[in-house]
Amino acid sequence: MKAIVYTQYGSPDVLHLQELEKPAPLEDEVLLKVQAASLNAYDWHMLTADIFLVRLVAGLLKPNNTLIGADIAGRVEAVGRNVTQFQPGDEVFGQARHAVGGCAEYVCARENALALKPANCTFDEAAAVPMAGFTALQGLRDQGQIQAGQKVLINGAAGGVGTFAVQIAKVFGAEVSAVCSTRNLEMARSIGADHVIDYTQEDFTKNGQRYDLIFAANGYHSIFDYRRALTPAGVYVMAGGAVPQMFQALTLGPWLTKSGGQKMGALSAKVSQSDLVFLKGLLETGKIKSVIDRRYPLSEVPEALRYLGAGHARGKVVITVGSDTPA
Repeated sequence: MKAIVYTQYGSPDVLHLQELEKPAPLEDEVLLKVQAASLNAYDWHMLTADIFLVRLVAGLLKPNNTLIGADIAGRVEAVGRNVTQFQPGDEVFGQARHAVGGCAEYVCARENALALKPANCTFDEAAAVPMAGFTALQGLRDQGQIQAGQKVLINGAAGGVGTFAVQIAKVFGAEVSAVCSTRNLEMARSIGADHVIDYTQEDFTKNGQRYDLIFAANGYHSIFDYRRALTPAGVYVMAGGAVPQMFQALTLGPWLTKSGGQKMGALSAKVSQSDLVFLKGLLETGKIKSVIDRRYPLSEVPEALRYLGAGHARGKVVITVGSDTPA
């Protein structure tokens, strides 16, 4: 099978398309023929090791796992002997084993990291969902404790996580303000934002508005700026963005939470089959949809990651692998 491989940390130039042996599923795993995959900031961090913690987890001097790509959608090719939920031919979506290997013609995934593909979604639309969907859902519902009628601000509303966060916040009945650049204002409105803020023209942390929940899909303000924009009992959830801001959320967030009524911290999203099924339901009922910026074939994963790493992707970047996935 063909797969994207890298043996050293670096820019997308270190990625190569290679011929590898088809993987075999373990007892609790499913082998998929991949039809589509999608890229996330996670893949960029794993490739470049621009956050030093990546090296502590993935290999100090070079990556322990040479494959890339967490999010997948495809058809079941084979199942391990303990798998009961799926059978060959099923169309599924979810996350690859160890969140790597999706940028390949075949990949293995744990049974509990998959769900049946939404009937009304193409493979590329389904592949766009898992990691970004988990992050938005768990950040808003679990850590953010979102409630109907709350004023919720999504910082970084035009990215992969942000586009799902805007829509999911509306599902929970919130009044949503979306922060994005000028070119993305109309898109943010089209997916349900009640208010849009152009960050090139206005700093929402200084306009006097207060929010019950701030979800930073792409956080670049100081944690103290976010604190100023919260109501006295407001919640700030840092899900992605600049490294200094993530460090602040991890280190100062717990201290600031203890010293006042506000709650502040960073999110670490987890793979959840029940959440994947929940997202599937929202997709099938039309309450949320995947926003896809660009599609690239498997051979152009380096170009796709280069585009993603530039930081201006609108929604998700999808890798088309199977022959029946639109290019």
